[in-house]
Amino acid sequence: MSAYDKKPVFLIALALLVACTSCGHDDPDVPPTPTEPDKPAAQIPINISATITRATEEAFESGDRIGLFVVNRNADGSAATLKPLGNHLDNMSYTYTTTWNAEKTVYWKDAQTHADFYMYYPYTQTVASVSAMPFGVSADQSSLGAYKSSDLIVGSTLDAAPSASPVNIAARHLMSQVEIVLKAGAGYSESSLADADVSVKMNNLATSATVDLATFMVSVVGSVHSLTPYKDGAVYRAFVVPQTATGNNLITIIVDGTDHNISKTVTFVGGKRHTLTATLSKEGGGLSVSISAWESDGIDYGGVAS
Repeated sequence: MSAYDKKPVFLIALALLVACTSCGHDDPDVPPTPTEPDKPAAQIPINISATITRATEEAFESGDRIGLFVVNRNADGSAATLKPLGNHLDNMSYTYTTTWNAEKTVYWKDAQTHADFYMYYPYTQTVASVSAMPFGVSADQSSLGAYKSSDLIVGSTLDAAPSASPVNIAARHLMSQVEIVLKAGAGYSESSLADADVSVKMNNLATSATVDLATFMVSVVGSVHSLTPYKDGAVYRAFVVPQTATGNNLITIIVDGTDHNISKTVTFVGGKRHTLTATLSKEGGGLSVSISAWESDGIDYGGVAS
């Protein structure tokens, strides 16, 4: 057989060899079956519930807003440091209706990592420092809104475990509440005192402070001012930065255009209510003011946020 005659046989053998080499291999045009991706862990929403006995003797009201920081615990379970930024949640706004609602849905880191919760009221959009957050009571608390916004409430719950159930936050008042009660003495009746043109102001009080949201420590800053309380019937109410007030004319009671000053040294304690009863009496065409002792009623107006 000539070399020319052997050529077809060679070509047939080569074709068979190529066909055999493709045996057992997948068709390159058929894509491989993809592996099943890992299912993501279920996210657990963060919920809180906060009720507290306000110094207004009411619960939180619809529309009240608090700021919330959430700090994840370290891998060994130890507490991490609260920071202005870089926490799990940074100053998240929660608004109260019948429950507390975050401005957006937020979740725990995972189902295992515990966290520390820190809250404060009233809400402010920017918190530049959590160790010295500025806060000031209103110098003019004559309106109910200004009075309520002067009530600083803070709270924390530490080492909370992930759960869809609301986290209970223990909260407390940090300012001191003052009640000035006017009573009719000699020459006055309750009705005539009610008809008189009476106003009250407090003097020489610092109205600004800083607060540490982790330790609840309050530090007085700034100069002193006069403060106008909120008139609630026969009672004048005000929130005061905790401090010791000294000097003359702590309180001025103005009756029908005449000033009557009260001088007293008082230590205003955070979270306590101090009551002053002023009995107004006409004497020889003038007015005398007798003052009962300042008292703390012994009640800490902080409560449990549940």
